[in-house]
Amino acid sequence: MDNSILFITDNPVNDAGLLDAYSQTVTGVVGSVAESVVHIEVQKKVKDRRNPERKVQAGTGSGFIISSDGYIITNNHVVENAETIKVSFVDGRKVSAEIKGADASTDIAVLKIDETGLKAMPLADSATLQVGQIAIAIGNPMGLQYTVTAGVVSALGRTLRASNGRLIDNVIQTDAALNPGNSGGPLVNSRGQVIGVNTAMIPSAQGLCFAISSNLAAQIAGQLILHGKIRRAQLGIAAQPVNLSNRMIAVNKVSTKTGVYVFEIVPDGNYYNSELHIGDIIIAFDDIPISTVDDLHRLLTEKQIGRRISLDVLRGGRKETIKVIPGEGRE
Repeated sequence: MDNSILFITDNPVNDAGLLDAYSQTVTGVVGSVAESVVHIEVQKKVKDRRNPERKVQAGTGSGFIISSDGYIITNNHVVENAETIKVSFVDGRKVSAEIKGADASTDIAVLKIDETGLKAMPLADSATLQVGQIAIAIGNPMGLQYTVTAGVVSALGRTLRASNGRLIDNVIQTDAALNPGNSGGPLVNSRGQVIGVNTAMIPSAQGLCFAISSNLAAQIAGQLILHGKIRRAQLGIAAQPVNLSNRMIAVNKVSTKTGVYVFEIVPDGNYYNSELHIGDIIIAFDDIPISTVDDLHRLLTEKQIGRRISLDVLRGGRKETIKVIPGEGRE
């Protein structure tokens, strides 16, 4: 009887080959996109509580070129309130930039520089992303020009709260390390295509970093280039979520456990909201169930501006259907 024990050991030759392949992938991607990633320096005027005079504060971030004629995507929070913006290339060139448009609700901004013949970065279809695929972040953390980190897509479909309180949907979570200054830089796949715009990290949780999906970034950037702003609908109300009683849910056959309580109505806007009353609880928008203010924000898109839409509300504990016409929001 053979009492020998079979030990399974790692094959250093195979491991080396895999590491070489991974390294070659990362270095190949970096080499192909290097000239398209930029370092952004801004000067912002800020108010000092101890001094009524406004003082200048410097900030940095990252961005990437999306067209040969000088359009650049970055984060809104990188360039918000900037008085001057300088863009530096990996070859040392530095040029002035202006804000073409910015959207706080998605933290996306588009800059324009007076340059032509630039190499644009291709954008991937972020809807095809898979958890576990390679993710490479390129940017300028801590003011250090051109730093590369690599990891994987660790989760999809996350939500992130923007600075103005709105939710950003379909956010990518990655373990590719980000630091201050990485904001606005590209998160790319193994083909050198942009899958996201690096936007946030959680300092207290190592390895939790987030990027706005390339599909959302492309949609927002396109509108900013064309119109200089994002058109969204508004109803002219202030509202908050509220729990529904079991009786309300049962009597009215409501499919959600919460609704949106209207506590303020602004009249005489570019919208029609006269059929709404203070105290109404919105439970459906155009037959789509509503349970939070975020649900309502998601549905108030440009397509709803000027449309006559049905709202289901609970009024005095009973369901009623009223009509509203959203107007264009002023953000």
